[in-house]
Amino acid sequence: MSIDGVVRDVNFLNGVGTLAGSLGVPAGGAEGSPGVVMIGGSGPSDRNNDTYFPPLRRHFLNAGFAVLSFDKRGVGESSGDWREATIEDLAADATVALDFIRSQPGVRADAVGLFGHSEGGWVALSAGTARDDIPWVVTNSCPGTTPAIQERHALANSLRAGAATQHDIDNTLLLYDRLTEAGRRDIDFIEATRIVDSAGGPPGFAYYWADMDERLWEFLKRKQDHDPMRDVTRLRCPHLALFGGADELVPVADSVRLFSTAACHPDRHRRATLTVEVFPGADHRVQTNGSAHFAPGYLSSLIRWIEDRNPCR
Repeated sequence: MSIDGVVRDVNFLNGVGTLAGSLGVPAGGAEGSPGVVMIGGSGPSDRNNDTYFPPLRRHFLNAGFAVLSFDKRGVGESSGDWREATIEDLAADATVALDFIRSQPGVRADAVGLFGHSEGGWVALSAGTARDDIPWVVTNSCPGTTPAIQERHALANSLRAGAATQHDIDNTLLLYDRLTEAGRRDIDFIEATRIVDSAGGPPGFAYYWADMDERLWEFLKRKQDHDPMRDVTRLRCPHLALFGGADELVPVADSVRLFSTAACHPDRHRRATLTVEVFPGADHRVQTNGSAHFAPGYLSSLIRWIEDRNPCR
């Protein structure tokens, strides 16, 4: 199926402003197409999540799915500021996007789910707990840990990749831990900067701190102890958790364990099944060999899982 000409720019209201995105609906679906809302990762992610979403969008469209992705608040053509939001605010945006795509001609309203990449997985899980009419949720490279634990893991891997000594690694992670505790005490950005300056700029800390400003610091404070397991245990739909086995940003083994433990919770809804797939050698984008090629079997597994769980007419 050709997808030429089926993707168009759209705008929709989220209660506090306007979100802008791209909507694609396959042509020729007499009974309507199932659909997916794609939610980008951390930072100023736009509807394309850098260059990551376009090939996924094409694959979904060619498989017969309608697709909506959108610019995060304050990014691209969307109003607002993501740094003033919470995970729950971003989840509310995803829910609005879900309702928007469901209202479009040629889309099966009962067969539209959520696909969240990285931080977008936390957003998708939060949105998935807000209602009971979502047929499925896919989290892609989404940590099962809190953001604070995930960021520490990524920082440690960055330090090791930079050939830092164990002494330097320990000192840099100690500074990170001090800042995490400072965030829990609601320390302001000026005081946080003093903490960093007093540590003398340990090697490799720029990975975490280089782009920090007051608004980002406030956002990270609000977000750092978000526990996705609270949302996972409250899900009422099937959940597919996808990981790259060589992902240096996410503690994959710990995340798999946490998702699996939550799936066994006695209060878990009977529809909330869990499927986990880890693709050996793949990175944070589930791609291999440092290229834009998805891991073998990734795309087919993703589409097959969703198709098996979309409601029948």
